[in-house]
Amino acid sequence: MFNCMETTLFRTAPFAGLTGVYAVDPIHSTIGLSVRYGMVTNVRGKFTAFEGIVKLDGECPTRSEAYLSVQTCSVDTGYPERDEHVTGPDFLDAATFPLMSFRSGGFLRAGHDRFRMAGYLLIKDIELPVHVDLGFRGASRDAHGRNRVGFTGTATLQRSDWGLDSKRALATGGVLISDKVKVTLDIRAVRLDQAHGS
Repeated sequence: MFNCMETTLFRTAPFAGLTGVYAVDPIHSTIGLSVRYGMVTNVRGKFTAFEGIVKLDGECPTRSEAYLSVQTCSVDTGYPERDEHVTGPDFLDAATFPLMSFRSGGFLRAGHDRFRMAGYLLIKDIELPVHVDLGFRGASRDAHGRNRVGFTGTATLQRSDWGLDSKRALATGGVLISDKVKVTLDIRAVRLDQAHGS
């Protein structure tokens, strides 16, 4: 973990003054996923029901924390039959495991406004370490006077690590669905420790 006492870089813009607790705004945020299908194309989707908390430390961003909970039944790939398969027993098994969650374990600075976040992803009662590459996209004040912040992120997962390992083979070689899943985050969060309209 980086020691923020070693430099004043972390006490400068764009993070100065952002210390606080923020709630992820699901209306203006996206958790997307992409997986190679049939060895020739990518299938993309997203989760539509989730909530999260970000605890920002503006003096030392690497001491910040993040938590996210996602309803596994909320997958939307644009094709209902495929969504049923993804949320069924072969993959997320949403009837048995309605939630998956992420909790951060630490941050490393990777640039002026970029970080590498270590954390733990829980799917189907299996919790494993993951890394997320994060980019800070800015801060603003909305029409109600509330502070908002934005982040983007990417991570690559091996779905078989969590037992999501349907391995249907193709006659031409390879598998129908790749083991690698790319996750993309576009997160907007609103500060909670402010009076409405302040």
